[in-house]
Amino acid sequence: MNDSVLEIPGYTVHRRLGKGGMADVYLATQESLQRKVAIKVLHADADESFSERFVKEAHIVASLRHPGIITIHDVDRLPDGRYYLAMEYLAGGDLAQHRGEVFEPLRALNIARQIASGLAVVHDKGLIHRDIKPANILFREDGSVVITDFGVAKALEIDSDLTHAGIAVGSPAYSSPEQARCLPLDARTDIYSLGVTLLELLTGSNPFRGASYTDSVMQHLQMDVPRLPGSLGVYQPLLERMLAKEPQARYPDCHELLQDLIGLGASDPDATQLRSTPFAAAAVPPAALPQRRRSDRLRTPLLAVGALFGVLLAVAVAISSYFTHQRETLAEVLVQGELSLQEGRLLQPEQDNADYYFRRALALDEGNVQALDGLKRVLRARIEGYLTLAEQRFAEDKLLLPEDDGAVYYYRQVLGWEPNDPRALIGLGKIAQRYADMSEGAYSRYDYTQALELIERGLEVEPENPALLVKRQEHARRVAAFEAARRRAESQPRRPASQVREVRNSVKQIWNEVFR
Repeated sequence: MNDSVLEIPGYTVHRRLGKGGMADVYLATQESLQRKVAIKVLHADADESFSERFVKEAHIVASLRHPGIITIHDVDRLPDGRYYLAMEYLAGGDLAQHRGEVFEPLRALNIARQIASGLAVVHDKGLIHRDIKPANILFREDGSVVITDFGVAKALEIDSDLTHAGIAVGSPAYSSPEQARCLPLDARTDIYSLGVTLLELLTGSNPFRGASYTDSVMQHLQMDVPRLPGSLGVYQPLLERMLAKEPQARYPDCHELLQDLIGLGASDPDATQLRSTPFAAAAVPPAALPQRRRSDRLRTPLLAVGALFGVLLAVAVAISSYFTHQRETLAEVLVQGELSLQEGRLLQPEQDNADYYFRRALALDEGNVQALDGLKRVLRARIEGYLTLAEQRFAEDKLLLPEDDGAVYYYRQVLGWEPNDPRALIGLGKIAQRYADMSEGAYSRYDYTQALELIERGLEVEPENPALLVKRQEHARRVAAFEAARRRAESQPRRPASQVREVRNSVKQIWNEVFR
């Protein structure tokens, strides 16, 4: 079945949202309720054991009830036998789209608190997620976060089957030390991964991410928790405990972690304290007041009026002073934002970058036109920077890998911000063509397995690429033609090298004629 015209009974499929190694995700409308859903569909070549795990994932997630956990609506099979599951569609994107951004501490703690709250429900059910990372944290339109992709979630009692087999599951940049070493896991592995995510939100980078899988694993096993700079130091004990190398030194569960996250994320306690004011007077018992003369009683209303006038004048002066100070602060913050933007300090260093200053300006003056325009220019500068990085990685032949530092990653980040950016679309097309060209080289070496792998990689980059779709469809026929020609050539008496080349060239000419 051609995925571009995928038909699912009861749903209207609109477009593909993403393509993975074993499943694709589509945007669709559930016809009975007229609601948007995301549908994950297994590939046709998924084996039975993976299909069973896929269905188990649906049952696991459907059993969980929490606003921070993705909702499963349906699980079924297509007429061709492939399994699919329909889940709620979240249009707010994922946390990975904010990679490199430094979040305000309270916002970072609030995100971590919502994730921990959802994980507490997961763990209380006797399950572990095992792949907590920004890409698996989605946003609702109201800004609340949702945990998704439970594809490697396992019940604790059966997890030993995987670890004994030496299977490491999850993303190396966020994996716990025991996960990287294929040791038995429990809920504390999710707490570690959440700690890495929180560290990245607070600082804008993941120090455990290496240039390769092995580098990332060694960082988790050997590197100490980085020291947080300046005012962030108050969160150091929290991260030290979440990121302890030994599980026994971490939080025992998400309930205890939540207590600390809520405590650190609470409002400034000083802001809620009652303060005395210069206009407040101590209460004095009436018996303690001396008897006043009539003249004193006449003078009292006049004094009260004068005092009230003085108070109102003081309040007016204070309000005027406050707004004057706010205007001056706003102007200064906007100037700092412009300077940071000109100097290329888009997201770093912390609390001294263009994004920080423009957002601070919006906090002082919601809807400030200059600040909103500044944030747009920051985004444009980030897009230009990512396009430059994508071109560099393409020139270095780093296409799909590293997963978060290859040309495909940077082009897709740009498309996440600007869905129709022509340079990013053209760039992905160039990468797909590169894989098509490399597959031809593999065919010429009779390495058919690699040729098909290269075609699949190209389709992972550009799923609807017509040339690659034809190549995949014609792969078996092409292999048969090459092998038949090769057997005919080998059955002939040994020929000089020049004649062998002529045979190969004739095969290619025949194949080209077929495609014309």
